[in-house]
This record gives sequence, structure tokens and C-alpha cells, in this order.
Amino acid sequence: MTSYLTVYDESAVKALCTTRANETKAWQSMALLDTQVNVQQALIDAAQFGIRYVLLGICEDIGPRANLGNKGAHQAWPAFLKRFLNQPHNQFIATQKILLLGEVNTTDLMLQSNPLSAKQPEQLTQLRELCRQLDERVEAVLSLIFKAGLEPIVIGGGHNNCLGIIRALSKHSQNPINAINLDPHADFRPCEGRHSGNGFTYAYDEQHLNNYHVIGLHELKNNQATLDAMAQANHSFTSYQAIAVRREITLSSAVTHALNNTDNYALGIEVDLDSITYMPVSAYNCSGFSVADAEHFVHLAASNRRAKYLHLCEAAPSQHPNDLDAGAEHTGQVLSALVNSYLQAKEQ
Repeated sequence: MTSYLTVYDESAVKALCTTRANETKAWQSMALLDTQVNVQQALIDAAQFGIRYVLLGICEDIGPRANLGNKGAHQAWPAFLKRFLNQPHNQFIATQKILLLGEVNTTDLMLQSNPLSAKQPEQLTQLRELCRQLDERVEAVLSLIFKAGLEPIVIGGGHNNCLGIIRALSKHSQNPINAINLDPHADFRPCEGRHSGNGFTYAYDEQHLNNYHVIGLHELKNNQATLDAMAQANHSFTSYQAIAVRREITLSSAVTHALNNTDNYALGIEVDLDSITYMPVSAYNCSGFSVADAEHFVHLAASNRRAKYLHLCEAAPSQHPNDLDAGAEHTGQVLSALVNSYLQAKEQ
């Protein structure tokens, strides 16, 4: 399991960190693991010493490409770190309870995927097989975190990674879990080989997913087969049109209602950055929610006592209309804001 994880030490993040006189930065208050000791025991020890949250990156875009989407989701994690690590640590944020763990090992899988084109049927099959292998790695690493009683904040990569997270939490809790997802897409496509558009389908078929609700599902960005599959599985959604166009229900009411209609199983919080207007992502969206809306969604969901993780996916800095640097700055700010919302809600 630990071979699938790159544990960060100080040298891994030193180049990203800045200092300022009379100011404590987030990175100066966070913890790192000793890279020379057993990871599982070190995580258990960290929990006993007051650590509650674990930051974990996934640097891949295999899943989005296997779903016929754009490249770039592998760049989200470093963009986040550069921004988040250097924000001030103060009374409003509990960064002293955060462990910066590291990232899931994806280098070999990415190298195999780079020359592959989703336009070629045989190569598309290969991409989906690589995505399946990635599922195993994500599940293995997340299992270590849940076993230690810690809450993962998983950043980067495609929405395909929800499957590994859900599997790990379900097996740890010995029950299927519930999930609430801010996303224009249901990601409930058929089990046709793994990609970013069917993680929840596989989780449901494997009996790891119980109640699943999508907030902001776009009525015109999901095919009828997907909507039928959602209905057949007794999953639900509140559409973007119902919230933002027809104004039949507020975002707050939609989220609260969805949470009130779940049972007592563990809850996963999913945010596809495609849901945010003008965000550099794998599927660009001109008609979505604001960053403040997404922060509010995370705040409401994280305030639920059953919430066990936050997953932020699909941000792709290189898809920014200007350049990669602008995309990294944009992505870093938004991802940091969403993580801050989660932390503040948890500590209120």
C-alpha cells in the first residue's frame, strides 16, 4: 500500500514556501510525517497528537482523458500547494491540525498514458485500464488515512478518483456511504471501462454507495441514459436550472434538503470544479455557480457531523484562456478557498 504513496518531507515543499517577518504562514503550522517510519503507525500517532485532517494530492489526468475530456488535471495539486501553504495562519483557521501527507504515486501511469489518444479505440481502452489501476492506488492510500481515524482532503486529478475514496471509506466503515456532489454532470455513465464519468456508477454497482445526490446538475449536459440510470438507482439531484434559472429553490435549501434526506451512513463531499463559472477545468463551463456558491456548498456539507472527506477534482490550470501561470494562480486561489471553507465549518 505505502508503495503507492509519496510521503513529503520538508525538501519536497521548501521551494514552494515563503516567509514574512512577524507572520506565521500555514506551512509553518502544519505537520509532516517522518519518511523513515511506518506510514500507518505514523498516521495513527499523528491522530493521537491532535492531527485531524490530511492533505493528499493526485497528479493525473488519465481519468478525464479516458472520458474524452481535456488534459491538465495533474497540475491542480501543485497550484493549490503554492497558494495554500503561504496563506497566513491565524485564529480563523486550524492549520495546526493539518498533516501534509504527500501524493498518490502516478508518475509511471502518467508516462504510459501520455502518448495515448482517446480518439483511437484501442488506446482509449488502454487509458481506461490505466484508470482502473489508479483506482487501486487511490483506495490503498485512502485506506491508510481512514484507518487512522483522519479526514482526507483530496485534491487534483479527475472525478474518477471518487471511486477509490468511496471504496476505502465504505470498507473501513463496513457500510455503503452517502455522497453529495456539486457538479453539472451526474458522472453516472455506464460501466464501460473506468473514466472520470462513471466513478459513482461503479461505486453503486459494487454496493459502496448508498444515497447519492447531485447539486447543480445541468439539465442539458446529461444524456437520457444517465438520467434514467440515476432514477433506477433511486439517486437524486437538484438541477442548476431549478436553483439558478427558474429560482424554484435556493442553493442553501437544496443542500440542506439533500442532507436531511440521507441516513446515518458516512458522508462524502464531492466538488467538481466544472461546476464553477469560468474555472480552468477539464470541461469549461460558462453557466455555473460562483466561487462563493461553491464555498457555501462546502460549508453546509462539512457542517454535517457525518462528513468524512472532501474531494476537489477536475481543475486544470493549463485550460485557462491566458496561460498556465494564470491558470495556476486562479486554481490555487479557488481550491484554497474551498479547503478553508471545509476547515472552518469543521471547527465551528
